[in-house]
Amino acid sequence: MTRSISNAALSIAAMFGFATVIATASVSTATAADDLHQICRQVRNDDTIRAYSPALRDETLRAFKELVPDAKTVPADDEFANQAVFRCMRGKIFVCLMGANLPCVKMNAARDNAGADAYCRSNPNADSPVPAAATGHDAVYSYRCHNGRAEITGEPWKLDERGFATKLWAELPDR
Repeated sequence: MTRSISNAALSIAAMFGFATVIATASVSTATAADDLHQICRQVRNDDTIRAYSPALRDETLRAFKELVPDAKTVPADDEFANQAVFRCMRGKIFVCLMGANLPCVKMNAARDNAGADAYCRSNPNADSPVPAAATGHDAVYSYRCHNGRAEITGEPWKLDERGFATKLWAELPDR
């Protein structure tokens, strides 16, 4: 008898706890956007990459349209959840949508690149650009091989004052 009462009590407590978690999650989601806006206003600049928050979906959608003006469709919620990340700059929230060769990280602005050098030693006369897998996806410069040496080619990524690629990050509207 004591065992069944204990199990019943645990079941009720578990259900209550589950309901509390659901209610807390709803409140957290509702306040997450305001919290991040407040955090960014307070810290001004923070290069920490933060995961997507559904509470910022509307602002993220506006930023997406700014970053990809020719897009025929908009990402679904699960795509935003997998691709959108946030950081603070100048007291504002900035968003980046990750993808293949779209580095939402602080960029490597060094002109010398050990990965490109190694690739060119192994492929001394490669006609194609050195792949990002060799240079690192965060490399500001593109390289090509010439006589076994890596040479910078093309225009480098333009960086903001924090060292992130400007064309990948958009400012979210303030609340």
